[in-house]
Amino acid sequence: MIKVFKVSDLIKYSLKIVSFLVIMFVLMRGFMSKGEENTETKEAMLFCIDEVLPEIKIGKIESFESVNFSDSLKFAFTSELEVISSIKQEDGEDVEVQVANENTNIEENTVSQENNNKIVEGETVTEVINSGVNPRYTTEYQGVLINNSTKYNLSQEMLTPDVEVNKNKVVIYHTHTCESYTPTEQYQYEASGNFRTIDLNYSVARVGDELAKNLEGYGVTVVHDKTYHDYPAYNGSYSRSLITAQNVLNSNQDADIVIDLHRDAIADGTYAPKVKIGDEYVSQLMFVIGSDGANSAHTNWLQNLKFAVKVQQKANELYPGLFKPIIFRNSEYNQHVANAACIIEVGATGNTLEESMGAMKYLAKILEEI
Repeated sequence: MIKVFKVSDLIKYSLKIVSFLVIMFVLMRGFMSKGEENTETKEAMLFCIDEVLPEIKIGKIESFESVNFSDSLKFAFTSELEVISSIKQEDGEDVEVQVANENTNIEENTVSQENNNKIVEGETVTEVINSGVNPRYTTEYQGVLINNSTKYNLSQEMLTPDVEVNKNKVVIYHTHTCESYTPTEQYQYEASGNFRTIDLNYSVARVGDELAKNLEGYGVTVVHDKTYHDYPAYNGSYSRSLITAQNVLNSNQDADIVIDLHRDAIADGTYAPKVKIGDEYVSQLMFVIGSDGANSAHTNWLQNLKFAVKVQQKANELYPGLFKPIIFRNSEYNQHVANAACIIEVGATGNTLEESMGAMKYLAKILEEI
C-alpha cells in the first residue's frame, strides 16, 4: 500500500534531517583538525549543537576532548528521528517511522495515547491528548514506563522505589532559565531566541514560581533559584548551574529533592504534549534521569532513578498520563548533588505558559503524597 504525505510535512522534516547531517559533516571536519588554532572553530561548533539541536541534552560540554562524540552523534541522530516518529496524513492516520535504538538491545515499544483516554479516578477524568508523537519505552515497572538508552539492563529489583527522602524541603533551579512557550494573548513576551526569553515572568522560571507556590501551600519549604545559566551564552549552561546547585545546597544540606525544571527543547511549535484533567488542559511532564555513563563518580544515580519511579507511580495513581515515560540516559545532568535530583521537563514549545503553570498544582499534589 502506497502512503501519501503532505508536501509541506515532507519538506519540513527533510530540512530538519538535512540540517542535522550538515552539522555532523562540519563536526567530523573539526575532528580531523588539530591544534590550538582551531579553538574558536570548535567553540562555534559546540554552539551549533546547543542552539540548533538543543533537544540533544548531552550534559556538560566544556571541550571536544571531554565528549565521546561517536556515541553522542549516534544518539543525536536517533533523537532527531524520534521527533518525527509520527507523521500526520491527509486523513489524520498516523504512520509510524520505526527507529532502531543502537544504545540498547531491548526491543522498544510505543505508548498509544489514544488507548489511554478517559481513565476515571473518583470524579476526576484524565485524558491524554494525542500530540502526534507516541512516546517510546524499553522497560516497564508496575505501570511506570522507562526509555533506557544506557548500558544497564534495568531489573525489577533495581527499579523498586524503596527510597526515603525528605519531602519537607525542595530546591528548584533552571539550567536553561530562558526556555519559553508559545505566546498567547495573555502571555506575550519579547523573545531573546527561538522559544526563549530573558523575561522571567514568561520563561520556565515562571513555571517554577507556580510549583513553589503550590508546594508552599502544603507546608513545604521551597528554595527557588532563578539565576540565568543559558544567557548570554548557552554553551556551558550545566557547568554554571552546577555551581548554583552546590551553593544552594551548601545552605540547605537537609534538602534531598532537587528539581532542575526545564521545558522540552524540541523547537517545533506544533508539538504540544498535554493532558486534560477534569475540564483543564495542562502540559505533560517528563523525568530525565542521568546515569554514571559519562561520569563514574556519579554513584547515586540509582537513588535518583528510584525517586523518579516513586513519583511516577503516585502520578499514575492520581492523574494517569500526566507523565510521559522516564528518559534514562548516560549523561549526568549534575544529578550527583542529591539523592533525589532530577530534571523535570514541563511541556514543549507548542504548549502555552498557562498549560505549563496549570500542571504545577498536580505535580505539587503528587510530591506531597509520595
